[in-house]
Amino acid sequence: MANLTIGQLAARAGVKVETVRYYERRGLLPAPPRSPGGYRLYPAEEAGRIRFIRRAQSLGFSLREIAELLCLRVDPRSTCQQVKAQTQAKIADIDRKVVALRQMRQALARLAAQCRGRGPTSACPILEALDAEE
Repeated sequence: MANLTIGQLAARAGVKVETVRYYERRGLLPAPPRSPGGYRLYPAEEAGRIRFIRRAQSLGFSLREIAELLCLRVDPRSTCQQVKAQTQAKIADIDRKVVALRQMRQALARLAAQCRGRGPTSACPILEALDAEE
């Protein structure tokens, strides 16, 4: 496969050029060799790596976690169990966030129920509750 310029790689992976540069700066993509004219020349398979990163991000993995997954992917000593453990840790993290979001929603619903939606903001029970000391 031929090498790709950064623009070609970005187009093939369905991202912007700045995304490719960002992933490179964060160490998710290895620094590519450069042409005699100074252009970055990426192996075509890096488009798959970028799509992997994007899919992992869409599932909630942080860039740090994605870097760990990428390392596991290429380390011959790694096991599927290690990947599963990271995935289960991410599920637990999401579950904690869901609980926190439900609590926030309940608190906001209680505040909204206290407000009739009329009158000046100086008498708004929502703003008063937010301003109150606990």
